[in-house]
Parts: sequence; structure tokens; C-alpha cells
Amino acid sequence: MEGSGARFAELVQGPESSVPLDRAALLIADHAYPGGLDVEAELARIDELAGGCPEPTFESWRHHMFDVLGFRGSVSDYYDPANSFLNEVVTRRQGLPITLSVLGMEVGRRLGVPLLAVGMPGHFLLQHAGPGPRRWVDPFAGGRVLDRAGCEERFRVVNGANTPFLEAYLDPVGPHAVLGRMLANLKSIYTARGDVESLAWVVSLRLALPGTPLAERRDLARVLGSKGQFRDAAEILEELAGAVPDDAPSLRQESTALRARMN
Repeated sequence: MEGSGARFAELVQGPESSVPLDRAALLIADHAYPGGLDVEAELARIDELAGGCPEPTFESWRHHMFDVLGFRGSVSDYYDPANSFLNEVVTRRQGLPITLSVLGMEVGRRLGVPLLAVGMPGHFLLQHAGPGPRRWVDPFAGGRVLDRAGCEERFRVVNGANTPFLEAYLDPVGPHAVLGRMLANLKSIYTARGDVESLAWVVSLRLALPGTPLAERRDLARVLGSKGQFRDAAEILEELAGAVPDDAPSLRQESTALRARMN
């Protein structure tokens, strides 16, 4: 792993509480641009968003982000990869629930407005962590403020009226979970598009995150194999076979097949 991939890995391997979510998200996006991103310039753009907020309060933050600047969900082309890139969200003022949430959190952090990421299944929300009753914000819905009942209602709209709702769905999640979910979204998008080149860097970044299941190394091997990188793919599978004894026979068989294609 080189360049922005190595920088991403270095960031996420430290204590989770110190992971700079904005920088890590921009390093994900950096991979989508042949010339790379000017990450420092993109961070300065987020600084400017925060600098335009009149007051460092929750109400002012919400009004500034969603009423004045008009950030909201991308409805017309939800599965456009650009909706997962933080720099594109800043430019286009639309994106997925999770990227809008990351931007909202990072603007709030600059203002001293405490916001937590809530990884509800199927839909990302923000929770205001300040004094007073618990409040959530739906960035995809233009910053709509929700109470507990409103969160459950939003969950059922996304997941079906009969899907059980658990209180744990409203538990805040940390940077590793946020970044992992951003990459999982991109993995699904690029898989559906058959974009092998992009899949390779997405899976590599997911594997850099602590806690990513070892089995995902098999996904990386298959992506590399489809790109013709048979030796690299075989070595990954052989290493994985040593770590996952139950799957070792099939992993070694797959590795052997890849090495046969090198001849």
C-alpha cells in the first residue's frame, strides 16, 4: 500500500478516539482521482463552511448547513460513487446519509457543537450530544430534527414497516465503523458496476481498518486475480490459509489455480 493508502492506514491504526474523520474520508476520496486530491485544500474548504456559521450553537449549525447552504440527500442518482466522496459533497451540497453526516460532524466539531454518528441500519443519522433532550438530525432529509419516535419512523420507511426496531440501533458509532461503512457502500457500488480497478483500492482500504474480518482478504485476492495479478492474489490466499485453518483447503486450492494461470 502506497501514497494515500499508506497515509489512511497510518491514521486508522492509532487510537480510534484520535482518528481525524475528515482527513481519513478525504484520503478515501483521493483514490478516485488520477491526479489525487489536495487534501489540505479540501480541509480548508470545510473550515470555510464552519467559518460561515453565525453562532457556535446546534440551532445555528443546523440552520447554516441545511437551510442556508442547502445540504441534502442525493435522490436522482443515489448510487453515484461521488456521493461517497467528502470533497464532492462539499462541492455539490448533496450526498449519501453517511457522507452528509461526516461533513455535518466535522463542521460541528470546528464550531464546538458536539455531534455523534448513529449508524442505524439502512440510514445514517447524527445525534446532538449537548445538554437537553436527545435530538437527532437526518442530514439526508435536509437536516430534519427527529425525536426518538421520529428515528423509529425513519427506520421503518427505509427497512419496512414490520422490521423490528432495536434501541441499540441508536447507539453512537466511532470513526472505524463510519469509515468501514463508507467503504462498504463503495464496495457494493463498484461491484455492481464491475469496476475492478476501483474495487481493488476499496477492499485494500477496508483491510487497513482494525476489526475488518480476515475473510475479506479473499475478496481482495479475487479482485487482484481478475486484474491478472495472479502471484499477488495467490500469496494473499496462502497467507489467509494459515490464519483460517477451517477454510485452508479451499483457499489453497484457489491459490493453486491462480498460480497455474501464471504459466
